[in-house]
Amino acid sequence: MDAIKIVEQAFSNGKAARFPKFKAGDTITVTYRIKEGDKDRLQKFRGVVIQISGATPFTRTFTVRKVSGGIGVERIFPYESPFIDSIEINKAGKVRRARIFYLRGLSGKKARIKEGRLGQTQMAAEEAPAETPAE
Repeated sequence: MDAIKIVEQAFSNGKAARFPKFKAGDTITVTYRIKEGDKDRLQKFRGVVIQISGATPFTRTFTVRKVSGGIGVERIFPYESPFIDSIEINKAGKVRRARIFYLRGLSGKKARIKEGRLGQTQMAAEEAPAETPAE
């Protein structure tokens, strides 16, 4: 085995496996841990995933874009970041491209993304209450 792969596995925290599967066009909320001095707080960043890049889970990043106060804000998150607390899929988008940079030039109704269907695993995770068997 390659020395780089051994080091990557040693430093892997395995968080990427517990995050839901998402793709470009999905609207997600990333809960990010921010350290200010000696205090920690959680901040939520909700936006559209415009790209996912990287070959392995250790080098993979995803870019989330939102419009705040009429100004577009993009943030790049490393997939294996220890500061990501959770990722929640709010809406599944239906797009034909893996990198939807064309959203940067659009505003208003033109910047809307068609809603796609959530996968079976994502739908099961959202429907948390378990039903009791009927007797």
